[in-house]
Amino acid sequence: MPDPLETVRDRLEAIRAEGLWKDEAVLASPQGPRLRLASGRAAINLSSNDYLGLADHPALKAAAREAMEERGWGLASVRFICGTQDLHKALEARVAAYVGTEDAILFAACFDANGALFEPLLGEGDAVVSDALNHASIIDGIRLSKARRLRFANADLDALESRLREAREGGAELVLVATDGVFSMDGLFAPLREMRALCDRWGALLMVDDCHATGLVGPEGRGTGPRAGVRPDIVTGTFGKALGGALGGFVAGPRAVVDLLRQRGRPYLFSNALPPAVTAAALAAIDLAEGPEGEARRARLHANARRWREGLSAAGFELIPGEHPIVPVMLGEAGTAQAMARALMDRGVLAPGFFFPVVPRGAARIRTQMSAAHSEADLAEALAAFESAAQEAGLR
Repeated sequence: MPDPLETVRDRLEAIRAEGLWKDEAVLASPQGPRLRLASGRAAINLSSNDYLGLADHPALKAAAREAMEERGWGLASVRFICGTQDLHKALEARVAAYVGTEDAILFAACFDANGALFEPLLGEGDAVVSDALNHASIIDGIRLSKARRLRFANADLDALESRLREAREGGAELVLVATDGVFSMDGLFAPLREMRALCDRWGALLMVDDCHATGLVGPEGRGTGPRAGVRPDIVTGTFGKALGGALGGFVAGPRAVVDLLRQRGRPYLFSNALPPAVTAAALAAIDLAEGPEGEARRARLHANARRWREGLSAAGFELIPGEHPIVPVMLGEAGTAQAMARALMDRGVLAPGFFFPVVPRGAARIRTQMSAAHSEADLAEALAAFESAAQEAGLR
């Protein structure tokens, strides 16, 4: 009999042969601007989503310890059986107030939040209009629904209006427009003010994934909607990036949408409740992000992003223009990005390459990300490493 795993091994070899294999950096330290790897090496970290530098914050760790002592390690249940504590209800109310919606519902991750949203909300007589560069979790969530699916080119408002017209002329009852607030591979903002106007014109709901925005973008870090001066109908987000960097996600929106997800959202109905320690730490993270310390951290974060962009541009690197702390350095081919990442690691900088299928073929890059925890010395050392690594990788 043939070996049933031979096909799997062949597929793995094909990934290696194409130069698309991804390795993991194994850490032996907390997340932060400088890391200790399991190999014993030290590295400046330019690849974390820890935008506000809260992943190792004493207040979050203290909140987690207290909750664990008082409420236990885990709930051993889904929410609707016996997995809901008052901590979960407090966090849901806190999220809704923070992002400006009626209600919110928690998930194990934002991937689950996006996976839960579309199938209960949209039926065969409805339509979903999705930006072509939306996160994989939105794409997968839309695939689970029976709604008509229409895509538009990234941030192309004329194309969006054409799709909205098409949905309405096709008789759709409920139309939902889905977009990332920040497109994570490019660090670009969705044009939400104009998208809100189009949704209002065509009677559509606007859903925004704010995973790379909540805590760090807009007034008090409330997200891309407040940054643009508009209110999305539905916001999804995470506690796994700026808000502590652990895990957990949410859908925030009208109470009717949240209530429907409590009744029919499969990842909610069939996944354990968030552990008390994570829930309490997320509450502490929102308090920090909304308060004076959060404001100071956002100021440092955005100053670091400006300084880093200016330094890379002056050194001759090709960047995607923008103002978000995601700063992609465009390199073209996967092999080039991998060679650059290895040369950077040799110089004590952790900045992995991104290539197909994460980004399109020919658009490989090093996606650098700034944190409020980076010092000027960190960035100066990292910039020198980039210039030296580019020479070794044959880019100079």
